[in-house]
Amino acid sequence: MSELSVNHLLGIKYITKADIDLIFETADHFKEVINRPIKKVPSLRDITIANLFFENSTRTKLSFELAEKRLSADVINFSAGASSVKKGETLIDTVNNILSMKVDMVVMRHPNPGAGVFLSKNIKASIVNAGDGAHEHPTQALLDAYSITKKLGEIAGKKIVIVGDVLHSRVALSNIFALQHLGAEVKVCGPKTLMPKYIESLGVKVELNLRKALEWCDVANMLRVQNERMDISYFPSTREYTQQYGLDKELLDSLNKEIVVMHPGPINRGVEITSDVADSSQSIILNQVENGVAIRMAVIYLLASKIKQQ
Repeated sequence: MSELSVNHLLGIKYITKADIDLIFETADHFKEVINRPIKKVPSLRDITIANLFFENSTRTKLSFELAEKRLSADVINFSAGASSVKKGETLIDTVNNILSMKVDMVVMRHPNPGAGVFLSKNIKASIVNAGDGAHEHPTQALLDAYSITKKLGEIAGKKIVIVGDVLHSRVALSNIFALQHLGAEVKVCGPKTLMPKYIESLGVKVELNLRKALEWCDVANMLRVQNERMDISYFPSTREYTQQYGLDKELLDSLNKEIVVMHPGPINRGVEITSDVADSSQSIILNQVENGVAIRMAVIYLLASKIKQQ
């Protein structure tokens, strides 16, 4: 059986195209498992996984937890809001305490970029990055790319635009790396103030006009405006943002072709997309959620296979 080239999933930039292909193949198998009457497999009965969320998250946390339980792993949940981190305990202390409970794998979301890399160098468990600051969110990018593959057959040669708050988005960065690994052409679109200065150095073109971007693309991934990460105002008002960068049914229907619409969630309905777009036949938002469990099962299973060999 082929295996991953890495012992941790810290970011898309650390993995290869072969790794992504293997994760997708494994996810195909687990997708079939999820759709059975009995949705569990005993694959990870001897593995203990700790979910450490130092930042709020409902969907990602639920998706990981469901993936872990579908694989029959033992799961420990830890949310920093109610923990000793508030009392000044360091990240290493927290994790070492959890590891002394004999944990094999840590799924971690943390507000600081690089937290997962730091941990992987200091502790023995396998680390899965569930989002580190505005840096990376690898499983989201994998499930997005997997969802596009399922919808369009392949990604190579496809044109994909990422629209919105690219500056604060870990989803955007991971998506860019994943889509480029798989041979897509990527553009970003949004207000100039929400574009990172380095973005073009990643081989990505910037388009400031939403209609032009949509006329160019096969797939539009609409990002959430991350108000909670904004310490200053990046655009005059939400209403103005929506007028320029919101996707409504009228705009979607006026394009000369059918494009696929995605959103990493949670959606600000009526801001980046309207409800009738989110719920339309061109939207694959619910597929992304279902695929998220299969992709996370695949990642956990493949990393656990490496733990068992050690």
